[in-house]
Amino acid sequence: MIKLLKILLAEFWEKYHDASISQVRYAQFKPLKNKIKVAMGMRRVGKTYFLIQTIREIIDEHKLPIQRILYLNFEDDRLLPCSQATLRKLLEGFYQLYPENHDHTCYLFLDEIQNVEDWALVIRRFFDTKKVEIYLSGSSAKLLSKEIHTSLRGRSVASEIWPFSFREYLEAHQIDFQPNSFSTKTRDQLLQQLSAYLQEGGFPESTGLSIADRRQLLQDYVELVMVRDIIERYGITNISLIKYLVNTMIKHAGGTFSVNKFANDVKSQGLSGAKNTIHDYLLYIEDAYLAFTVPLYNESLRKVQSNPKKLYVVDTGLVNAYSFSVNNNYGHLFENLVYLELRRKGHDIYYYLTEERYEIDFFTIDPLGQQHIYQVVWDTADEKTMAREQRALQKAEKELGVTGELITPEIYVEKWLYS
Repeated sequence: MIKLLKILLAEFWEKYHDASISQVRYAQFKPLKNKIKVAMGMRRVGKTYFLIQTIREIIDEHKLPIQRILYLNFEDDRLLPCSQATLRKLLEGFYQLYPENHDHTCYLFLDEIQNVEDWALVIRRFFDTKKVEIYLSGSSAKLLSKEIHTSLRGRSVASEIWPFSFREYLEAHQIDFQPNSFSTKTRDQLLQQLSAYLQEGGFPESTGLSIADRRQLLQDYVELVMVRDIIERYGITNISLIKYLVNTMIKHAGGTFSVNKFANDVKSQGLSGAKNTIHDYLLYIEDAYLAFTVPLYNESLRKVQSNPKKLYVVDTGLVNAYSFSVNNNYGHLFENLVYLELRRKGHDIYYYLTEERYEIDFFTIDPLGQQHIYQVVWDTADEKTMAREQRALQKAEKELGVTGELITPEIYVEKWLYS
């Protein structure tokens, strides 16, 4: 194990020194002391890059020798399958290689930790007995949360990592706009780039690819998540159903979803799929950070359960990878973008129906407990659409006692881009 650990460390530091951290990710680990830091997000969103960025920041801030930092990626086939005992030997081996580390604070970066069986018990012991700061990443909200809420209760704090935001997308394409110097030209250029972003999405590896190559790459991502993080992890045998559900959720991002209607659709196509199974599969898909459901906001649990949920995906590029045309879909893509922005800001998200059944895209509660309502409109040139959306917003403001905000592409690039 020591021999393999030496190889892994040498390979990482060679890669680290050769890597160029030119794209800053604006996600951050929460700055809480004496906590294990956890980064969660879908595969390929850039969690490893984010960990390496954090390592650079720590080295620059503390002027650390590299011997104080351990990075392990548990997607490496040489570490799989990885048991609790193997993890323990790797961490203990790190201190055997550098005995002086027992007297110093060390930094442990463990990537895709959910691949290690019963990992939390080992992590907890090292955190409690060593001078360490521990950083973890994982691609499963449920498995990480289960361990965090049991073995690591009170010892950890989680952050979500997403594909490039629009701001990060602009920087990845080396497009520089100053936030406080908006001219008409700048606004129009940003709106043009926003349309491109909605089509291309923000997965780092898709940047600069042709349409065909990007489409294939993103479809491969979805297939990888379905196989590794859903089918294999949960022992799913109804492969046709899970694939059809994922396909439906991606294609209908920004729309509504009813388990009852989907079950009837499945039945009409000759597929098997009980409602309870569909509910379980929805949870698995959300746990893998692939797609999400948003419930109705209402004090009546019966109304919440009887109304459909809204659908959103982790990245708008996935929608286009599964669609033949986006020309008539910008409204839903823009709404999906706003959903992701609200997730980045840490909001709890719902949609709302007024007493007259006007739909409000988002009713949210921010991390400070403040309530917000947002109505998203892509086509501001359509006077009837604008009047309808503003009327719905006014009704909701009156019913909820909350000041609402209408979000258009122009408002987004001028007020939300750098917020």
